[in-house]
Amino acid sequence: MSRARVHNFAISLDGFGTGEGLSRDAPFGHAGERLHEWMFATRWWHERVGEPGGTSGLDDAFVQQFTPGIGAEIMGAGKYGYPGWHEDQEWKGWWGPNPPFHTPTFILTHHTRPSIEMEGGTTFHFLDTSPAKALETAREAAGSQDVRIGGGPTVIRDFLAAGLIDHMHIAVVPIVLGRGVRLWDGLEDLEKDYDVEATSSPSGVTHLTLTRSGL
Repeated sequence: MSRARVHNFAISLDGFGTGEGLSRDAPFGHAGERLHEWMFATRWWHERVGEPGGTSGLDDAFVQQFTPGIGAEIMGAGKYGYPGWHEDQEWKGWWGPNPPFHTPTFILTHHTRPSIEMEGGTTFHFLDTSPAKALETAREAAGSQDVRIGGGPTVIRDFLAAGLIDHMHIAVVPIVLGRGVRLWDGLEDLEKDYDVEATSSPSGVTHLTLTRSGL
């Protein structure tokens, strides 16, 4: 069976995966881009946005693992759009006509709508269902490849609580947000089910990998 994986998900030192006050103009609320500046500096990111340069060290090695082996993605309504996006029938996500996923992408939302086919192989599908059912659907679409659980923090937390994540890469960024949505709340003793490794980068980011024991 294909694995459910999380890659490049950034949290603050105090565990927040997004800030407070999300809006169309502030996708991460008061956090701004601070959770992702380490990623923007990598060669991988520069290549994605068509710019030269970028770092090629440890941070780049981790972000390069985002795409290989992924056949579908699941994300929450809060990653797909700003609060209230479901009232805008023209909204097609933050990423323009060619989103970076290039796979079937399943949005967990109480406000479903017809699927949207984008450029580059991404098709957005809208599901109002449980994490387990969503993963079953995404696995069918992914074939023999893995399913990426893309976030935000509430969705990843729900999948962890349901015991559905096989491998997870978390980037702990050296900032303190103080408010927003935490990743780890309600997941006491989670580490007992995983082999945990931590690798420190010269950028100040600590890369945590959690792989389900026995995999």
